[in-house]
Amino acid sequence: MEDQLSEKLRKQIKKAVDILSKGGVIAFPTDTVYGLGTGIYNQSGIKRIFDIKKRSTGVALPVLLSDVAQLSEVSMTLSAQSWRLIKEFMPGGLTLIVYRSQMVSDLITAGGDTVAVRIPDHPVPRALIKGIGMPIVGTSANISGKPTLISAEDVRRELGNAVDMVIDAEPPPNGKESTVVDMASDIPVVLREGAISRAQIARVIELG
Repeated sequence: MEDQLSEKLRKQIKKAVDILSKGGVIAFPTDTVYGLGTGIYNQSGIKRIFDIKKRSTGVALPVLLSDVAQLSEVSMTLSAQSWRLIKEFMPGGLTLIVYRSQMVSDLITAGGDTVAVRIPDHPVPRALIKGIGMPIVGTSANISGKPTLISAEDVRRELGNAVDMVIDAEPPPNGKESTVVDMASDIPVVLREGAISRAQIARVIELG
């Protein structure tokens, strides 16, 4: 998918990768909603995201990956049921709560022992992740408690100059947040039903 990027978009991504590599924070389209991100090892950038969103540091942040191979970087050994969901729905609108690896900081997990992970089905975030060589924090690009946003114009209007760059690119987000499934429980639980229905999940694994 990344091979089909326009020259204009490639230039935006190159600029964004440079900003991220220097510890910056950018907003970008995903397959679900607009995201707000920085490299997962950039502590100052992660702190900025909490400030930009006016979000409590007691609330964990999700992590976006470019591919399945990066799961081993951020998570512990995954269950067979987790792998069934990964095979069926990733990349796509599925977020899994799994036990974190030691590479994921307490700032991202709010001190917990789990992390939310997703592989977006969109060329922009995957190109950014590959460009900086690490997963990125990928929370929604909006003030906490306000509606999620699906256009660069709306992100600029709400966040203003708080972010270092807003990528404006096709395809636009579909507006449906990802479905969140807690795989760290004894029995998997759907915490938020979004782009993928609970029924679709239940056809692949047994739910609590």
